[in-house]
Amino acid sequence: MQRVRVQIRGVVQGVGFRPFVYRLAVHHGIAGWVINTSGSVDIEAEAGREVLDAFLQDLERKLPPLARIDHLSLEWLPVAPHDGFHIKESQAQEGKYQLVPPDIATCDDCRRELFDGSDRRNGYPFINCTNCGPRFTIIEDVPYDRPMTTMKSFPLCPTCDAEYRDPLNRRFHAQPNACAICGPHYSMVDGAGRAVAVDDVVGETVSRLRKGEIGALRGLGGFHLSCDASDGNAVSLLRRRKHRRGKPLAVMMPNLEAVRQHCELTDEEVVALESPAAPIVVVPWRKESSSVCDAVAPGQRFLGVMLPYTPFHHLLLAAHTGPLVMTSGNRSEEPIAIENQEARVRLGDIADFFVEHDREILNRCDDSVVFVEGGVRPLRRARGYAPAPLPLERHGPQVLACGAAEKNTVCLTQDDEAFLSHHIGDLENVETHAHFEETIEHYQRLFRVTPVAVAHDLHPNYLSTRFAQRLASAKEIRAVGVQHHHAHIVACMAEHRLSGPVVGIAFDGTGYGPDGTIWGGEVLQVHGAEYSRVGHLERLPMPGGEAAIRRPARMAVSMAHKLLHLGPEECDEIGIPGLRPGEATLLCKQMERELNSPPTSSAGRLFDGVAALLGIRGVAEYEAQAAIELEMHAHASSRRPRSLLPVQIDGSGPVELQLRPLLSGILEARKAGESVPDIAWRFHRTMAEASYQLALRGVDLCGSDRVVASGGVFQNRLLLALTVARFERSALQLFTHNRVPCNDGSIALGQAVIARETLTGGNA
Repeated sequence: MQRVRVQIRGVVQGVGFRPFVYRLAVHHGIAGWVINTSGSVDIEAEAGREVLDAFLQDLERKLPPLARIDHLSLEWLPVAPHDGFHIKESQAQEGKYQLVPPDIATCDDCRRELFDGSDRRNGYPFINCTNCGPRFTIIEDVPYDRPMTTMKSFPLCPTCDAEYRDPLNRRFHAQPNACAICGPHYSMVDGAGRAVAVDDVVGETVSRLRKGEIGALRGLGGFHLSCDASDGNAVSLLRRRKHRRGKPLAVMMPNLEAVRQHCELTDEEVVALESPAAPIVVVPWRKESSSVCDAVAPGQRFLGVMLPYTPFHHLLLAAHTGPLVMTSGNRSEEPIAIENQEARVRLGDIADFFVEHDREILNRCDDSVVFVEGGVRPLRRARGYAPAPLPLERHGPQVLACGAAEKNTVCLTQDDEAFLSHHIGDLENVETHAHFEETIEHYQRLFRVTPVAVAHDLHPNYLSTRFAQRLASAKEIRAVGVQHHHAHIVACMAEHRLSGPVVGIAFDGTGYGPDGTIWGGEVLQVHGAEYSRVGHLERLPMPGGEAAIRRPARMAVSMAHKLLHLGPEECDEIGIPGLRPGEATLLCKQMERELNSPPTSSAGRLFDGVAALLGIRGVAEYEAQAAIELEMHAHASSRRPRSLLPVQIDGSGPVELQLRPLLSGILEARKAGESVPDIAWRFHRTMAEASYQLALRGVDLCGSDRVVASGGVFQNRLLLALTVARFERSALQLFTHNRVPCNDGSIALGQAVIARETLTGGNA
C-alpha cells in the first residue's frame, strides 16, 4: 500500500471534477478524499502502486468535457489508512486563486430533459448540470460553491438537494442546480413596467414577437433586444429606437438545419456554432433562400448567427421556429443591461415588453463573436471564453493593463497566467467606464491580484490612460506606457508564446505615435519590451482629425489632393460620395495650410479612403463601415483578376510603402471601365502582397524570419486569407491571432506582457 497527495490546478472547479475523481477512485478501489480549495483541487489516494498509477493515468486521460489540467504535482506520503473515499467540504485559502470556468451552453443531456414530458424539469428555463449553465456570470468569489454564487438566494428543495449531494449524480455540486419548485423564474412586464399576468411566458413572448413587437429578454450575461428577423418593419423599428443605423445585427436560429437554410457552413463553422462557448459565428449568407430581411445586415454578404445557448432560448426558438434578432440589450456604445429595473429605465423607449427573471447576474457579459478563416478567429471575446486565462512563458510580477479606448478589455497577470477580461466596450460614457472599473475590481478579487504596476496606452486622452495614471499615483505603483501597435504585436506573440525578435505587421485604424503622428500601418521589430519602427505606410493628412474617420470622403480628398495633386474641381469629378457642395475646396485649403490635418500612416484610413474613391461609401454610420463594404464588393468580384495594382516601397530604416502608384492605378482602372468589385478585389490582393513585401524588408533589417500580423484591419477576412496564402508561398513564418481578437480587444494582453518584461528586464 502507498499513499499519494495530488494537487491539481486548471479548470477543475464548476465542471464536475470532484464527482469524476470520486467515481474514478471508487472504480479503482482507492481510499482517500478530494477537496476544493481556493487555489487547487487536492486529492489524497491510498492503494497499491499499480492501482495508483492507473488512477493517475485516468485522471488525465478521462477528464470531464469542460475540465482542463494545467499543473499536476505529486507528494508521496507514509501510509495512513482511510475509511473509503470521500468528498470533503471546500476550503478557502488566503491569497490563493482558482480558475473560473466561463458560462457554458446547455448540454445535450439537459436539452433532452428540457423537452421530455416525463421529466420533472420539462420546460424549466433554468435547467443545468455540472456540464453546462452559468458560471462566470453568477460567481462572487472562489472556491466555487453555491454560497459564493448568486444562487445562494434559492435554497434547494429536497429532491434537488439530494441530487446536489450525490457524487454519482450529474448534478452533484452543480452550483446553479434548481427546479421549478426551488429555483428562479421568468416573468413579463409591459413597456411601462407593469406586470403582465401570463401563465406561459414563452408562448406570450412568441406571440408578441410575431406581431412585430420588440422584446427585452433577460438571459445569461444580460438582456437581449429581440424581434422577428424576417419582419423588415420590426427590424427597422428596432434600429430607429436603438439608434443603430447600419451595423449588422446578430440572429439566433433554432438548430443547425435552420442555419443551413439561410447560410453556407463549413465543417469548422459547424464546430464553432455547436461548441460549448456557442459564440456568434459570422458565416456566408444565402440571401436567395433566406427569410432574414436585408435590414438585419444591410449591404453584407455575411450573417452573424448563433444557436440557442440557454434553456430559455431553446424553448423560445422551438416555439417560434423562425430566426430571431438577438442583439445586445443596450443603447449604442453603452454596456449591456443586466438588472431588471436597470433595463426598464435604459431600454424603456426601445422595448415593447420585458421578459425578466429573478436570478441575479453578477458579471455582465456580452456574446462572443468569431469567424472561421483558417481556424476560429475571435472578433469579440466574451461569453463562453472569458475569463479563461492565457498561459505565459514564465512567472512574473502581478500587473494590471487598462487596454485601449475602443473595444476595451483589461488584463491582469498572476504567476504564469494572463487573465484577459471579457469585452467591456468603447470607453465613451459614464456607464461603460463604471463597467470598466467594476471589471477590474472583480478580476482582482477573483484571481487575488494586487498589481505592482499598471500599464496603459500612450494616448494621453484615453480614459483608460487617465485611470491608470490616477491609480498608479494613488497606490504608489509604477505606470508603464505602451505604444499601441507594439502592444498589438506582443499580444499575438503571447498567444503563440513567442519570444523575440519578430517582425510585426500592424495594420490598424488609429494609434498614438511617439513622433506625434497617428500610426496604423506599421512594420516593427519587436523583442519583448523593446521595439523599433522599421517601416510604415506613406503618411496622409486627416482633414478634420477624427471627422475623417466618420467621413471617409475626407480621406478620399486627402489622397486625391496630396498624393495625386488633383484640385478641388477634379476631386468633385471623381464622384466621391458624401461630399457636400464646396467641401473639396475647403478641405484642400485646410490641408495646404496644415490646419487640423494630422498626418497618419493608418491602414484603416487607407481602406476607408479607397472605398470612397471607388464610390462605395463616403459617410460611415458605424466604425469601419466603408472598409467593410469595400471588402463586400471585393467578394462580389466574378473575375477575381490576378493582376496587382502598383506596389512601391522606398527608403531604408524605416522603409515606406508609397501610396501614389497604388492610388493612381485605382483611378486609372476606374477610367478604363473596370468594375468596382474587380478593383476592390485587386486592391485586397495588392495589400496582401504589400504586407509580404514590407515584411521582407523588415526581415532584411532585423534578421528574423518570424512575422506577426495584428491590428483591426485584419478583421477583414479576405485580406487575412490572401495574406496568409501569400506567406505560405514563402520561407517566412506568419503568426496571426486565434485566441484573442486582432482588434483593440487584444491591446490589454500586449500591455500586460510588456509591463512585466519592463519590470523584470525582459525575464517575465
